[in-house]
Amino acid sequence: ALETLKMFEKKDSRVKSAAATNLSFLYYLENELAQATNYADLAVNSDRYNPAALTNKGNTVFANGDYEKAAEFYKEALRNDSSCTEALYNLGLTYKKLNRIPEALDCFLKLHAILQNSAQVLHQIASIYEIMEDPNQAIECLLQLISVVPTDPHVLSKLGKLYDNEGDKSQAFHYYSESYRYFPSNIEVIEWLGAYYID
Repeated sequence: ALETLKMFEKKDSRVKSAAATNLSFLYYLENELAQATNYADLAVNSDRYNPAALTNKGNTVFANGDYEKAAEFYKEALRNDSSCTEALYNLGLTYKKLNRIPEALDCFLKLHAILQNSAQVLHQIASIYEIMEDPNQAIECLLQLISVVPTDPHVLSKLGKLYDNEGDKSQAFHYYSESYRYFPSNIEVIEWLGAYYID
């Protein structure tokens, strides 16, 4: 893939930008940040209005820990294409890193309106409601998430924990038991179930 894409580097700016965008993403996946950054810069310089190129540039900046600058690239990508879901998702993650929780929630709620059954988006929304100490909303999101991925033991144990914190032992037992059924090696779940049976 890298060799094929490198052949397009010498073409006109739009093709060059598309090839550099893909090269940047491939290097990013391989954790070669220097190369990913070089190709992200090339892609952005070739076509400043390419939302994928701007998102990749944001990703490389994010990976280097400059979250404020990453947010700027994601916002620019969204100005060029308001339906760029990758930029919106990454902007939400960036705001979460910066502890700008209401803005992060706003990003993920917008995404939820676009991608209604996205497990990742529902997980992020539930996580933010937990941070905001709103367990009822977190539970509601996780219940939606379970309808999308009914066999995820992590989500099931998270529901068990939230119900337990709310004092609803029977619901907590149900979700912890389901989590144990799908992944019987989680020590936290085993400890909770053992304590429940002792009680």
